[in-house]
Amino acid sequence: MNFIALLLTSTCFFSCISAKYHYNQDKDKELKYLLEPLVFAEVSARRGHAAILPCVMRFKPSHYRVKWTKLEPSSRGVENIVLITNGHADKQYGSVGPRAALQRAHDLDVSLRLSDLELEDDGSYRCELINGIEDESVIITLRIEGVVFPYQSQKGRYRFTFFDAKEACAEQDATLATYKQLYRAWTEGLDWCNAGWLSDGTVSYPVLHPRPACGGDLLSGIRSYGPRHKTRENYDAFCFTSTSKGSVFFIEGQLNFAEAERACRRDGAGLAKTGQIYSSWRFQQLDRCDGGWLEDGSVRFPIINPREHCGGIAEPGVRSFGFPSKSMRLYGAYCYR
Repeated sequence: MNFIALLLTSTCFFSCISAKYHYNQDKDKELKYLLEPLVFAEVSARRGHAAILPCVMRFKPSHYRVKWTKLEPSSRGVENIVLITNGHADKQYGSVGPRAALQRAHDLDVSLRLSDLELEDDGSYRCELINGIEDESVIITLRIEGVVFPYQSQKGRYRFTFFDAKEACAEQDATLATYKQLYRAWTEGLDWCNAGWLSDGTVSYPVLHPRPACGGDLLSGIRSYGPRHKTRENYDAFCFTSTSKGSVFFIEGQLNFAEAERACRRDGAGLAKTGQIYSSWRFQQLDRCDGGWLEDGSVRFPIINPREHCGGIAEPGVRSFGFPSKSMRLYGAYCYR
């Protein structure tokens, strides 16, 4: 990585650390009732697990309410309230509400517990103590641990509108990635030349190694096209997935697509989705040199330990043979159960 890219990464790192400790909406105002969560400002968890977002009072005012709100990704014009309590009764709101509850480990604890985490739960949350003119709040980030992968239409490169991209990711057991998720994936080694939609309607692509075929002499980093028209412009997608309840396994053979489907069904499974094979590669260390059919008609294989006679691949990853003719009898099957 060149010096400028390293400087960019360092700048972002220090700005993120600095921002991490600015909890007050009014930064000149010291918190009176709430403790700043200096240790647990970011909480990490995996899909399907539970997470506790800390919020603790120093002491109780005589009359108060505590409101938990999801700040990002935000819904335009709509306050995404998760839970409100007056200290005696709680009320849950929205799609997150049924999975939300206060931890109440002690009398001053108003931490939020989210169970059975979903991909969309990733983001920032505000714990706000409402007490007339002395309202104050702290902000906690919940990061769903996962993996970002680029995804193309079966019809070829740059065929998705924003809404097509969102649907395509959902069909692959994933969601459109956020910019933060793409940035983290870039720091972990994601290098991809094709531009793709992100969840906020912007279009970007991550480059670690600048090269003529990938933007010429531009510096390494996240290259952004900014916000694009969601129905008139077409790009690929960057999808995000996390752990899944099942697992992926491989069936050997020289099968066409229909034969691969039947082989999975005989074992009480179905062809794996792209998000599922990425999840098994990242979290279950799935490692296999053999190309296999997936549910969307693509053929891929996951590599943890690159080695000789394994496609000449130098780095770990999930490799793709694209979308070959479904009548070709050349591949095995990756099944999910």
